[in-house]
Parts: sequence; C-alpha cells; structure tokens
Amino acid sequence: MKTRTLAAALAATLACAAVPASAQVSRDPATVKAGTYKVEPYHTQVAFSLSHFGLTEYSGFFSGASGTLTLDPGKPAADKLDVTIPVDSVLTTVPKLTGELKGDKWFDAAKYPTAEFVSTKVTLAGKASAIINGTLTLHGVTKPVSLKAHLVGAGLNPIDKAYTVGFSASGTIKRSQFGISAYVPYIGDDVRLTIAGAFELKP
Repeated sequence: MKTRTLAAALAATLACAAVPASAQVSRDPATVKAGTYKVEPYHTQVAFSLSHFGLTEYSGFFSGASGTLTLDPGKPAADKLDVTIPVDSVLTTVPKLTGELKGDKWFDAAKYPTAEFVSTKVTLAGKASAIINGTLTLHGVTKPVSLKAHLVGAGLNPIDKAYTVGFSASGTIKRSQFGISAYVPYIGDDVRLTIAGAFELKP
C-alpha cells in the first residue's frame, strides 16, 4: 500500500514537473492582460512584523482576503484595488497570543470584523513596480497608507487554468494611529506589512 502511495505521489510530482512554470509565466508588465481581477484568497496573505521589547521581530499573518483589481498595463493611472481581509483570520505561532489579538485590547475582531484597503492613486516606480496610495480602514479608523508593489508574474495557473497575476507589496503603518496601542512603546508601534497578492482574471 505504501509503495502504491509513494508511486502515486512521484507520478504527480513528475506530471507537475512536465509543465515548465517558467515558460508559462511572464514578468513583463506589458504582457499582462487588462481587465477586472478578483482576489485569489488561497495564495493571498498579509504578513506583519513588529518589535518585541526591542529584542526580536515578531510576526503573524492574515488570510482569506477578497476584493477586486482593475488593471490596464497601458493606463496604470486608472488601475484600482479594493481588498478586504477578515480580522479573525489573524494567526501567530502562539495560540494564546492569536486569541488575545482577536480580543478587544488589540484588533477587537468581534466589533471590527474586517480591514479594507482601497487605492486612490497608482504611480509607476520602474518597469515592474508601482507605488499604490490608498486608505486603510482598520479597527474602525481610516488612514492613508502607501504600498510599494512589484509584479511577480502573470500567466495561466497550471492547475485550474485561470489567468492569474501576482504581486508582492510592502509598507509600514503605526498601529497607535488606528487605536491599537496596547504596550506601546515596549511592543513596537511601527508595523511592517509584507503582502503576497494573487488575482484571477474574471471571465
């Protein structure tokens, strides 16, 4: 039985290897298809990190995002992004801390169940990079936020055949500005965001 299972796993691996990912994916922004995309939630994550008593950098992440991206490589100034993330999806390596972050001393997920980023301006910052200015609504507070985004790649997903475009993005916010100020300054106020965004072209 174990031999058959191993053989099946090996066959699946070889089948995937037979599809050269590099031949399917373009990193040239000019080749990206224009249109309206939806967030692909399974491969979209928002990681965060902040100082823990000045001794270490502590990290966690959010998942389960939804939203849309309107994209036109020929008219980047018209691009629009609207992404919503369930706050209850927060996850760390410590279950007790994860529960505390959902509570009213931190994110208060019961009262403020979602965080939303809405772009207001997209400006090219190189061939495959852009600055995305927008507003972030978190913990009931809306503040301007700027993200540096970079195209990772675009092409057909070899599994579901959906045309997909992926970006990486980063930015920094001050959590106290959003009313999340527990233990500042001992636990850092500056929160660094690292975002992996996957978007599927709508039919």
